[in-house]
Amino acid sequence: MRHLIGLLLALATAAALFFAACWGIGQITTLHGPGAGLGTGHLTSVHGLAAIAALIGTGLLIGVALAAPRISPLAGGLPGLVLLAWTGLVIAHSALALRYLPLPGSEDSTVLVYLLVHGILGLLGAAMIVPVLVPSRWRRPEYEEDDEEDFSVPAALGLVP
Repeated sequence: MRHLIGLLLALATAAALFFAACWGIGQITTLHGPGAGLGTGHLTSVHGLAAIAALIGTGLLIGVALAAPRISPLAGGLPGLVLLAWTGLVIAHSALALRYLPLPGSEDSTVLVYLLVHGILGLLGAAMIVPVLVPSRWRRPEYEEDDEEDFSVPAALGLVP
């Protein structure tokens, strides 16, 4: 059951990476525009704050998928493997890799191409597969059950000789 939930979280993470993160990066890039400099005036607008919120939300989802020990390593590992495979395909045969973009011609796929070609998705994919390589993440966490018969408060406090 834990791995099924991990698979569903992997799909949610992949969707968040494509839709939320690509949209957020596209909005931030559009708000800055050419020659706008590094000022933050446009980022404090409603559109800028929504783009930053989308990026932060995606980052938090990825962080939870990677760091939470009770979540299956599939949650972060599967999207990471897809990103690494896609980056490898860009290196080996870029025209073929760009043919399999979701929603070709949209702004999100344009941002995705930018992230792919510049290696950012490869870096993110390498970080996301780390939980897959940790053997303890594949084992079921053992839960300690407290038996009321074995546990005594006075004995635990050292009040009973």
